[in-house]
Amino acid sequence: MIAESLKRPPAFEAVFTRHFAAVHRYAQQRVGVDAADEIAAETFLRAFDNRWRFDAAQPSARPWLLGIATNLMRRRWRDEKRQLAAYERTLEEAASGSAAADPPVHDVGRDLAVALASLTGDDRDALLLFVWADLSYQEIGDALTVPVGTVRSRISRARRRLRERLAPESGSPAPEREGTPCATSYIQTALAEEPYDG
Repeated sequence: MIAESLKRPPAFEAVFTRHFAAVHRYAQQRVGVDAADEIAAETFLRAFDNRWRFDAAQPSARPWLLGIATNLMRRRWRDEKRQLAAYERTLEEAASGSAAADPPVHDVGRDLAVALASLTGDDRDALLLFVWADLSYQEIGDALTVPVGTVRSRISRARRRLRERLAPESGSPAPEREGTPCATSYIQTALAEEPYDG
């Protein structure tokens, strides 16, 4: 489709139609709804302007597009940090509204926001492309233009740091407050043993 759009630009609409939702969803998870609209639009604008750079041998444009989006979001790291802080505040407010009789539980959402913010940008990008965008190691390497071995190192390092910050001494994630189910599934995915992704 991209190769065809070099000769016939309107053909790029098919790329947009096929991948916009995935790019927008990934951006929204990282920078919030408002900024995601802008990131997704800018991603496709840059992709269209640079479509001649796309490697037509790749089976999908999704990793390439997510790589463009990731680079745009790096420039917006301050916004992402604010989003993580807002996420933390929202969870704290929800927690403070719970009944005093509730048994004490560990606030996984707050800890997750802090743990993600503590990762290096490169490690966070690789991990979030794996967990939130559901890319394979090879696709992440394509998206970030780094070797697969580098992707493995970054994800392994990010997982190790998240385990250190999030897993209590027992080695398993602590129970979380009701209303934050995404935190548990995220942690389970992020902390899972690394599969061989050859």
